[in-house]
Amino acid sequence: MRPMRLVCASIMAAALAIPSTASAQDAAQTLRQEIDQLRHDFDALKQQYGERLTVLETKLAAAEGTLAPPPARAPAAPATAAVPEGAAGAGGPAGALPVYGSAVSGAKVFNPDMAVIGDFLGAAGRNTVAGTPALEMHESEASFQAVVDPYARADFFISFGEQGVNLEEGFLTLTELPGGLLTKVGKMRAAFGKVNTLHNHVLPWTDRPLVIQNLVGGEDGIDDAGISVARLIPNPWLFLEATGQVFRGDSGESLFTSSERGDLSYVGHLRGYQDLSESTNLDLGLSYSRGHNPSGIVDGTDVGRFTTQLYGLDATLRWRPLQRSIYHSFVGRSEWMWSRREQFNGLQSGTGGYLSGDYQFARRWFAGVRYDRSNHADDASLMDTGGSVVLTYWPSEFSQVRGQYRRTSYATGATANELLFQFQFAIGAHGAHPF
Repeated sequence: MRPMRLVCASIMAAALAIPSTASAQDAAQTLRQEIDQLRHDFDALKQQYGERLTVLETKLAAAEGTLAPPPARAPAAPATAAVPEGAAGAGGPAGALPVYGSAVSGAKVFNPDMAVIGDFLGAAGRNTVAGTPALEMHESEASFQAVVDPYARADFFISFGEQGVNLEEGFLTLTELPGGLLTKVGKMRAAFGKVNTLHNHVLPWTDRPLVIQNLVGGEDGIDDAGISVARLIPNPWLFLEATGQVFRGDSGESLFTSSERGDLSYVGHLRGYQDLSESTNLDLGLSYSRGHNPSGIVDGTDVGRFTTQLYGLDATLRWRPLQRSIYHSFVGRSEWMWSRREQFNGLQSGTGGYLSGDYQFARRWFAGVRYDRSNHADDASLMDTGGSVVLTYWPSEFSQVRGQYRRTSYATGATANELLFQFQFAIGAHGAHPF
């Protein structure tokens, strides 16, 4: 009887234990769910209050004037691209290839450096020989400059005047040719002297010297389509560069004119540069140019084969102390030219030149003087002389205001006294001009 009682008791105990075990499992699962929910809520609150704390700290730092730098971010993994099919089997790379550059560098390829420069001129006084309007938007120059590839760059300068549009320069520069040759192809200003290579907005005066007007074709000067090759000449004494150029043969108002395909014009230039001291340097140049002039063309017919030869000598002295008086500098410029022009009434041999000095006496103020003297190219018996005083103010590197008093005595007997003023301004990224 007793064993039977023990069996019954065991059966009853097991029956009572089954719901207890099930209840414990349910309770444990419930607790686990509550813990997981609490952990999720804690992480959410941590992120929320962490962001709020960062915002408040930034506002506090800004209010105190000590804005803390943003937290450093881990560098992004470089983008990769798959190797083209068959490259690995042909001895090429295997796996993924890195992709260099970014969205910014990609955008740079399709968006070159662009700028617009305005040149506004005004004149007061009387000039019956070479007068200019009282007010004019003399030129608006738009530039587009960019690297084409690792071996070349392109530069385009388009001038917009009140009379129309003109391609001032547009050329490709090849920098990696054999022999250390620097080659340009396109339309460009010739490397004849100094002033001929400069655009209007980088001149230290409102006008160009008389010798440029009389002997080198006026404001445009030698500016034509052609090919230019330059090379540095190694030597232990100074920087020496030789440049040779071939042009189509049409330059200036009456300088060179091409009536046949073979009527090319040529320019050669030798430049030497040397530092005299830490603050002073000297730049010297020799120039030569030859081409056919238009004096032999009558009613569109070439009745004579006349040529013009130009010789030039230029010198530029710069002084700028680097360690003291940083707002004081001086630039002295001079060019002397000799023209030999063939025409029906014989050979006309004329000379001319200018001498100028520009002194910076304050952070934004410059003062300068210039003396001009030049024969006429087509009549060497005529001589013009002149002098100018210039005052320039630079509000910033993007604008300048200039005034110039100019007195000119022309060979015809007329004397002009004029007050010229100029406003220049620039927007956009404009590349540096030749030094």
